[in-house]
Amino acid sequence: PPPAPSARAPPPPPPRRAPPPPKSATIRLMSPSSDAATADAATADDAAAPSSSSSSSVPSLIVFDLDNTLWTPELYQLRKLQRNGVRPVANRDVALFDGARSILDRVRASRSDPTDPLHPATFAIASRTKSVDWARDLLGQFGLAGLFEHAEIYPGDKATHFARLREKTGVPYDRMLFFDDSRDGKFGNCVPVSRLGVLSVHCPGGIDTEEVFRMGMERFAAWGGKPNTVIEWDGEVTVLPEKERREGVVKRVVADRRFGFIRYGGRNTRDLFFHFNALPGRKGGGGDADSVREGDELLFTVADDPKNGKKMATDIEIVKRAPPEAASSPPSSNATAVGGDTVKMRVFSMNLPFAALLANEYKTLETRNGTMFVPYPPGTKMLLHVGQRTYPDGDRHIDVMRSGGLDDDEIARLKSLPAKGGYGRGTAVAIVEIGRTYETTLEERSAPEFERKVGAFGADSGRMATEIVRAEYLKRPVKVSGRGGVFKADVERDVIPDGWLD
Repeated sequence: PPPAPSARAPPPPPPRRAPPPPKSATIRLMSPSSDAATADAATADDAAAPSSSSSSSVPSLIVFDLDNTLWTPELYQLRKLQRNGVRPVANRDVALFDGARSILDRVRASRSDPTDPLHPATFAIASRTKSVDWARDLLGQFGLAGLFEHAEIYPGDKATHFARLREKTGVPYDRMLFFDDSRDGKFGNCVPVSRLGVLSVHCPGGIDTEEVFRMGMERFAAWGGKPNTVIEWDGEVTVLPEKERREGVVKRVVADRRFGFIRYGGRNTRDLFFHFNALPGRKGGGGDADSVREGDELLFTVADDPKNGKKMATDIEIVKRAPPEAASSPPSSNATAVGGDTVKMRVFSMNLPFAALLANEYKTLETRNGTMFVPYPPGTKMLLHVGQRTYPDGDRHIDVMRSGGLDDDEIARLKSLPAKGGYGRGTAVAIVEIGRTYETTLEERSAPEFERKVGAFGADSGRMATEIVRAEYLKRPVKVSGRGGVFKADVERDVIPDGWLD
């Protein structure tokens, strides 16, 4: 038999109570070899319920998360393997939960048995892991790659995964069933997916027994298709409020195109798109350019854009207007003179090694999930500030650079700042000129040429790409306190390389 996994087992889940019986039809997952007497024991309620093979009782699409749902541990925990450049091995470093293994065996058998209740269903994976290659390799090692017709495995949010699953399969959200160990909060999946209309099953201890899966199937059969429904770990059904109002501030307005962006949530939350049609105004027509300004405080609902499935703000209410002078004017691409010897420059911060890769002109694309560079036209010049920490990418940038034919000595040079002169963390070290900023797809970001321009694999890159036209080290570094986004700092004119302020 394969060796037991060496990874430390996850903490046990909360004690699992027997789920209460559903209030309507129950689906029975009987294996083909089940004793006939089992079927004869069905209650009168069961007999009156729809058949377990009916299309209304069985989900059309059943979707599983991977980390801590089908297998354990979570791949990000295998840092030692990552540092050593070693791939995890199935049944040694990563193990399937017992319940997941049993259910997946059932699924495999159902593919060739038209009488099995699971036969009509399609199965898929939706995972946010950054270890995309590892995850796909492990699916193959476990012999599961052919079991899932669709596998959406890449960082981001599960709403994007499900939008793509709906597009690829044609299955509506209310015909999907989803299993995930993470319920809500910053890294939650069940709640945001349930708001799409998918029935979501929260399994914090993973699919450790077959009962977890059976419970989800039973609740689906009894479910009326109501959105915002989460099946809790103990079988209880939670129906969330249909509309959760969020607070945010208008970050940018593009008046001539009637849209803008809202900053809300934490620092890592993407700015949210809104259209003027969602603003208060003329009935059915929304607001106009005078209805909203940058700095306005808003209440709104997050919804899916019916055109592309992306998140957008709807039902906007302006709760506090920004004073006219607070609304920012279109950004200029030029430095602003402060005094004879000082200029005010825009600055953005990056951590090593990527700050050095950009300053040394290896990195010619900068990607972010937010819209930080969107307001700035091509030709804008900014200072590059080096943050205090090292970005934890597990040295995957080295693999990308090697794929372009660079040797280790050249890679070491490109990812280092000048050894002399005080260039280091906490200082602005270079001036850069940006080009256009545009949105990308995962497929575009995964092209080898694109990855080498970014210095990162496509799954690790942000969706918004900004061209770096040129970069040059400052004549001497400037001590600057770093901040998020694009900020301004006063610097002495003579630190700027010749020709950049002409």
